[in-house]
Amino acid sequence: MSQPIRHAFLQRIMQRPMQLLMRPFMPKLVLQVSQQILPPIANQISRPVAQCTPARLVQPAASPARRIAAGAAALAAVALFASAHAQAADAVRVNLAWLPQGSTGGILLAQSKGYYREAGLDVSVMRGYGGQRTVNEVDGGLFEFGYGDPVSVMLNRAHGGHAVMVGAINTRWPGAMCYLERPGFKVTSPKDLAGLTLGGGGASPVQNIMPAWLKQNGLAPDAIKTVRLDPAVINTALLQKRIDLSECWEGASLPVQAALAKRAGQQLGRVFYRDFGLDMMGNGLVTTDTFVAQHPDVVKRFVAATYRGYALMREHPQEAADAIAAQYPVLDKTILLQQIVETNGLISDNPADHKTGWLRPARMESTAAFVSRAFGTGAKVKAADLYTNRFVE
Repeated sequence: MSQPIRHAFLQRIMQRPMQLLMRPFMPKLVLQVSQQILPPIANQISRPVAQCTPARLVQPAASPARRIAAGAAALAAVALFASAHAQAADAVRVNLAWLPQGSTGGILLAQSKGYYREAGLDVSVMRGYGGQRTVNEVDGGLFEFGYGDPVSVMLNRAHGGHAVMVGAINTRWPGAMCYLERPGFKVTSPKDLAGLTLGGGGASPVQNIMPAWLKQNGLAPDAIKTVRLDPAVINTALLQKRIDLSECWEGASLPVQAALAKRAGQQLGRVFYRDFGLDMMGNGLVTTDTFVAQHPDVVKRFVAATYRGYALMREHPQEAADAIAAQYPVLDKTILLQQIVETNGLISDNPADHKTGWLRPARMESTAAFVSRAFGTGAKVKAADLYTNRFVE
């Protein structure tokens, strides 16, 4: 199976049970603590008596009662030992919002390089099933952190949730519309897209964002027809020309679509919403108001360790791609590297004055205003409620 097709295969199996998908990843994601705790205990228990007792010292035979008491004491000691080790690190569950890829590479690197462990965190990383579901699952307590976007956070809060962004990864909206280039077709403005058909995920924010963006650019909201597709078939639908435009995301699906188009002898074009007036913040690290209030130190350590992973990704993109591919061999390293390069271009925002992860207040205001118009949330949620910069200042 070719590398681009393997990448597409990952998307096509997104609906399969999480346990089945994560089975190859479990040794690295879930069993890490067990590997650290159990071998030392096993070694202590199974060590021959001769190694524990001086060779010339003859021990009197113990009575059955004493042997039982000693066994109970040993078991208690083992339990205490295991408990102490288990409590040494704070357990944290992270939802990637999708399959492992370059956009979440900083999280994957912080895990594989031991940055979380050094920060006193026992992190379990799990795949996700889209931004809105991820944010809602974080809000519901299934995960402590997630990779989420401000649209999903705002919709969550508009319906009574308490999700909040604690750091940016995509400091600009990474969404785009992709198309297959052809002679005589050139996009210089949104007007050039009128009459075309856009395929997007059924639960994707593009279903609301695109019409509002068209209206913002002086076009009718239905100037581009939208169709709801299973995300697993969007790439194929574009290559088979069943749709004119596809939903694509910089640092994520865009490099996958470009690789598949190239393999088919095509060239992929793209139109970024941000190039035509959409001033919105992109994805970042999401948790809840409650978790921030109750565990601020855990949030601080998680955020710092995560951005340490993104710093490695920015400074050594090839090394980062190699490390992530070593964790997940099914990934196409060429596509992964391109995802990393694109994410590196999105993560920095005025680095001379602010640390990585800083959320620009003016852009968050613009984001809240646009989402309110696009999704009809009204004045239910204020921009200041969507985020905090206290952990990235």
